[in-house]
Amino acid sequence: MSNRITVNAMGDTCPIPLIKTKKAMAELKEDTEVFVLVDNEIAVQNLNKLAKSMGFSAISSKISEGKLSVMIGFKYDENIKLDNENDFDVEDCTMDKRGNKVVVINSSTMGEGSEELGKILIKGFIYAISQQETLPKTMLFYNGGAKLTCEGSDSIDDLKTLEAEGVEILTCGTCLNYYGLSEKLQVGGVTNMYVIAEKMSDASLLIKP
Repeated sequence: MSNRITVNAMGDTCPIPLIKTKKAMAELKEDTEVFVLVDNEIAVQNLNKLAKSMGFSAISSKISEGKLSVMIGFKYDENIKLDNENDFDVEDCTMDKRGNKVVVINSSTMGEGSEELGKILIKGFIYAISQQETLPKTMLFYNGGAKLTCEGSDSIDDLKTLEAEGVEILTCGTCLNYYGLSEKLQVGGVTNMYVIAEKMSDASLLIKP
């Protein structure tokens, strides 16, 4: 019978559930599993991604309204590690020449003053980024900036162009949920504040309009 480590992350805001779970996973052994309790679907998605990225199995379920669980097991898949090691190819080498430049956008407008002008400026900024000789490695969108990666944004085409060129486009899941945009994301992937903080900390250059 497996031993269980229970992580109660009910009521915890992002990225606390992820951090608590990651610490618990450090104790995982073959006869151990981590049982995490959370209260929102975004946390479930983040925990499933964490488990998969580390080679563990994860099973999520809804216990009741506003109470969900994720069971993370020790079933380590050596193929996952092998695939990650083999992911480095010529194209990745080319991307590394960009350095770890990260663009951070936390508003759907740019600058202070006229909101209408701010929307024009942020659209122009994203287009200008897409035209740079050296593109960023990652673009992070949070708070009001999350609206720019969603349906109705004037910057979707430019962001899709950047993504096609290998730029990682990530939007805060908590922000999407707050603005009711979780089903309207049009480009890139969903992330969490732990990853945002990590990518900003590791950046060789941070650009914020």
